[in-house]
Amino acid sequence: MENKKNRKIPFLVLFIFDIIKLAVIAFLIVWPIHHFIFQPFYVVGPSMEPNFYDQDYLIVSKINYRLNFPTRGQVVVFHPPENDKDYLIKRVIGLPKEKILIEGGSVYIINPQDNKKQELNENAYLASGLTTPGKIELELAENEYYLLGDNRSMSMDSRSFGPVPRERITGLVFLRGWPFSAFGLIPSVSYSQN
Repeated sequence: MENKKNRKIPFLVLFIFDIIKLAVIAFLIVWPIHHFIFQPFYVVGPSMEPNFYDQDYLIVSKINYRLNFPTRGQVVVFHPPENDKDYLIKRVIGLPKEKILIEGGSVYIINPQDNKKQELNENAYLASGLTTPGKIELELAENEYYLLGDNRSMSMDSRSFGPVPRERITGLVFLRGWPFSAFGLIPSVSYSQN
């Protein structure tokens, strides 16, 4: 009669057990990072050209906006109003409590304290000669942002769906991983109001 104490666990069982352990450990490490800190994102469509192109692979920082507020010029990923499934990528143009005016192809920020209208200088990210179509005037609520695509003639943005509440903004686009020729951190926009 064979002694059961001398039996060895088959190699295949050990291998499967190791794979399961590895998968559980990977999940325990990756899930919190993906859920709370970073999230990958693929650009779909031409709405952010010439700065981001279709199929660009980006990394979004979710922790930035847990600690800070979005600022003008930052590129963000968000859920559009009334749609929890889709993600869009746009640039922050208007900040909470500001008045936004789009007319004559330009974007203006109206200071709520003195009603002074200042044209936003967008040369840092708009293609040469590109203007902003439409005529819009609105005041943002305390937690609302006005988001526009860099390709103003090919972008579904706040001009069509309105302001975006802060809680719908997923995070800040901070790194481009693909294509490799454009790999790197997304630079901060340095523009001023005229």
